[in-house]
Amino acid sequence: MGKKRVLVGYGVDVDAVSGWINTQDGSPQNGTNVSRGIFGATVGIDRLLKLFDKHNIKATFFTPAHTIESFPKQMTKVKDAGHEIGLHGYTHEHISKLSLTQQTAVLKRSIDVLTSFTGTPPRGYTAPAWDTSKELVPLLEQHNIIYDHSFMHHDLQPYFAPDASHSWVETNMKKEAETWMKPMTKLRPSKVVEIPANWHVDDWPPLQPQPGRAGTHGFVSTHELEKLWLEQFDFAYEEYDSFIFPMSIHPQVSGKPHVIKMHERIIDYINKHDGVEWMPFEDMAKEFLEGRIQGVEIEGGAE
Repeated sequence: MGKKRVLVGYGVDVDAVSGWINTQDGSPQNGTNVSRGIFGATVGIDRLLKLFDKHNIKATFFTPAHTIESFPKQMTKVKDAGHEIGLHGYTHEHISKLSLTQQTAVLKRSIDVLTSFTGTPPRGYTAPAWDTSKELVPLLEQHNIIYDHSFMHHDLQPYFAPDASHSWVETNMKKEAETWMKPMTKLRPSKVVEIPANWHVDDWPPLQPQPGRAGTHGFVSTHELEKLWLEQFDFAYEEYDSFIFPMSIHPQVSGKPHVIKMHERIIDYINKHDGVEWMPFEDMAKEFLEGRIQGVEIEGGAE
């Protein structure tokens, strides 16, 4: 094994109120849920900023434009602390359910809001709920977004996200079997760097209680979750000379006292390893684009 390069960072999804009012059909949201989003945008952000300042960490705050317009004072604290602010929809829309016209409108408005707020165009994007569409990567290319954080082709290496040319046929048992027995077509790289998403390094499903919603729990021990995250880090450190370790968190989850304590332990553990560099996701993407970290090529599919 050679000299280590370990690029570590936090992606902070500041869903705030937007994630709760994205009811998709316009139905009213429970005011208590909205208050949880307000907690995240206020108390949660303040606690995370204090944590990051203590450990000299610059993070990426993926922020719905609704959050910037609804909580400008709080987001100014994020900006003034030198953190990256990336795209995350307007009201945390699940883009697979939007038309191309709607997707384009949301992306353009979000870019305009973030550019006006920060003074520079955003460079990164993460899809709300990591719910993507076939149009996403081409739209990001068209709007000069250099990296995405939504796909899971790899978990510990950067790569160029596949473009929209590959396709597959879903199984439809109402039709003859011959209609679906076809391979996926060949993957071809886009110009968009992927800083991979990973549900196993995300705080929401295990730590955010949402009664009645499958896939969330809310009462997992942070010591068990810490073990899960750090076992992935240990594997990567043993297997690779260079890798990235992007963690995805939310202020309304990781801003809670017991979760802040978990992050303190995780940061302290990671910092005991040689070669560790904390950075925003934009810097990870630039390291890959400029050839300073190898990454991987994603292959697959038939011609």
